[in-house]
Amino acid sequence: MNYAVIFNSCAIIIGTLIGKWLGSFFNSKIRNILFDSIGLTTIIIGISMGLKSNNMIIVLISLAIGGVIGEFLNIEKQIESLTSFFKNNKETVSKGFLTTTILFVVGPMTILGAMKAGLSQDNTLLNLKSILDGISSIIFASIYGYSVILSAISVFFVETILIIFSKNLYFLMDEVYLNDFTAVGGIMILGLGIRLLDLKDIKVGNFLPALLMVIIIDYIKLRFSF
Repeated sequence: MNYAVIFNSCAIIIGTLIGKWLGSFFNSKIRNILFDSIGLTTIIIGISMGLKSNNMIIVLISLAIGGVIGEFLNIEKQIESLTSFFKNNKETVSKGFLTTTILFVVGPMTILGAMKAGLSQDNTLLNLKSILDGISSIIFASIYGYSVILSAISVFFVETILIIFSKNLYFLMDEVYLNDFTAVGGIMILGLGIRLLDLKDIKVGNFLPALLMVIIIDYIKLRFSF
């Protein structure tokens, strides 16, 4: 077991506990300011990541197919069901879990960090990511409460899988895969930002299959050179 993965999950848990405690001192006006700040920042992060791809057609196809699959499976509803044991509003809890999971899992730092840890036992990037995730958890938990802790499970699972199968998944470090995956994730994060600002209730969870779809499409494209 790689200690950096445990450190990352623990950082999120500790950050959540601190954020939940701090949030108890905030009134509704401060909470609204924090919501707006998080929403605006999330949109900027999403835009910057979404522009990474050099082939937006693949990104569009991946999102379209992935979104249809996710809608058919009703993933967003399934996520709400998983978080039903929280006493808080289920929609708020699922938003907190989904938002932090996508932000902490989707992105080049997760893939590159896990690959380096698995192939060369270099945990530097994952340790840096852990610190950033911990700080972000404080902010998100002050709004969403304990639901942010659930993202620690997602992070632990994804990073562990990437490390264990790092030799088999090494191809993901190729610039084409990395950029397109980041772009799809970025557009999903953009959707989260729009949702956080209550501009449109985009069911971002239903787009999760697009993250796998973009890898498959890129593989087919590179394999058959078209």
